[in-house]
Formats: sequence, structure tokens, C-alpha cells
Amino acid sequence: MEQPAGAATQRWRLLIAYDGAAFRGFAVQPEVATVAGALRQALERTARLSEPPFIACAGRTDAGVHARGQVAHVDLPPIPYDGAGLARALNRQLNPEVVVLRAEEVGDDFDARRSATSRTYRYLIWNASEPDPLLAPLAWHVRDPLDLNTMRTAAHVLLGSHDFRSFCRRPPGADPAEPIVRRVTRVHWSVDDGPESADAGVAEKIGAAAGDVPARLLRFEITASSFCHQMVRSLVASLVDVGRGKETPAGLLERLRATTRQAMAEPAPAHGLCLVSVAYGDS
Repeated sequence: MEQPAGAATQRWRLLIAYDGAAFRGFAVQPEVATVAGALRQALERTARLSEPPFIACAGRTDAGVHARGQVAHVDLPPIPYDGAGLARALNRQLNPEVVVLRAEEVGDDFDARRSATSRTYRYLIWNASEPDPLLAPLAWHVRDPLDLNTMRTAAHVLLGSHDFRSFCRRPPGADPAEPIVRRVTRVHWSVDDGPESADAGVAEKIGAAAGDVPARLLRFEITASSFCHQMVRSLVASLVDVGRGKETPAGLLERLRATTRQAMAEPAPAHGLCLVSVAYGDS
């Protein structure tokens, strides 16, 4: 919301987690449920505004994509809350699909998107012969055996600054000849040993006994200065093709250098992706 001329406002920094399944992405869209739409309505009620305020975020996640560390900022007139009180007031209206983990006052020079120095995304893959109903909302089920070592080798091809046109969906009307350069600073594949995979050991024994694919939850994490539309999901799909033996690390490098999406695999499903954290100069 644009405040009247001379009106005093305070900028708030919000750390947000959400289940993306119920939303058509973060950004506001008419007639559909979005994370920003729900948050703006809650802020309008909490701050007793005449209309929903403008919200800027660090990363505009797509439909179905989750977040544990999304960051947003909003300018509000004086309100009778400190940070903890504002978070509680919003969470009473938004949880469990959206939760404000922290709210804090910041200076007007803070910008959730422009002040960010990097973003980290995580993608989960349930690699097993049979699906897991408890992991289904959070992980892509891949039945084929995957060579994790080869996938790790291929992922390291992505480190550094590259033109990622081969792995990004370009906005309508954008110039196809314009490079989409992003700097990737970290890539990491691991077998998840967190609480969501506590039963993986039992499942692995069952799968091995039946001669099926040993069950395991694979975690891919990638950190970059910023990301373009569908970049992580497209990269994961290509890395899975490497793990299946349909592609090689050298072939992935060739695709990266080709700077075209022709003959590219469909992006990995959105529900396996999560924005884990956003880094700033103070973090």
C-alpha cells in the first residue's frame, strides 16, 4: 500500500516458511491463492489498513514449491506490536500453511530481494521401487536406480558463473539472445539422514531382499547468487538423467554451453523443491 505523503512507516523483515501445495506460487495473482496474497490480507487486518500492503520477497517461488527460509519485507504504519507480537498475530491467521518464523524492524535501506547475497534451494528425491505416502508431498519419487557418484560429478560442472539459458524458462517477450548469467557457489548431493527419512533403513532392507531398488531419500542442495525461472528443477531433471545413465557429466556441460532449451527434459516436479535460506551481508 502506498502511504499518504508524509506518513511515517516502519520497514519489517519477515522470515517465512510455507507449504506450497495449496498456493499458486508466492507472487500475488488475481483470483488464485498465493502466499503473498494470504500474507498481505493478514497484514491488512493486523495493521488495520485500508488495503493490503505491498510485499517484496527474496525469491518468487513457483506453484507448489515450498519454503523454510523465505524472506520478505513490508512497510507498515505504527502498530502496537514488537517483532514477536507481530509474528504471533499473523500466525494466528495463517498457520499451518504459512508461518512467520521471525519478524524484526529494519532500516529503509533493507530490500528482501536486492540486499540478498545468495539463495539456497533443496530438492528431495525418494529413490525407491515403491512410493512412500508420507514423503509424497515433499519428494519426487524416482523408481529407476540412480548412480549418486556420477550425479555428484555432474553437479560440480555447474559451479562458477555460467549462462544458464539452457535451464531457465525465459519470461514472455524477453530477448532469446540475452544471456542469463548466474553464479553457483555450492552444490551438494547427499543421502538424507534427517527425521523425514527415519524409516529409510528398514525400507532399504526390504527393497534389497526383494531385489528392488534400495530405498533412500536423496537431498540436492544448491546455492547461487540468484536463480532464474525453473532453473533448479531443470537442473535436477538433467542430473537425474545422468544418474539413470541417459546423460553423462560431459553431456551436461555441453547442454550448459549450448544455451538453448531445445530437447531438454521436463523440469522435475515442483513439490520436491524448497527454498531453504537466503543470505545477506549481516548473516
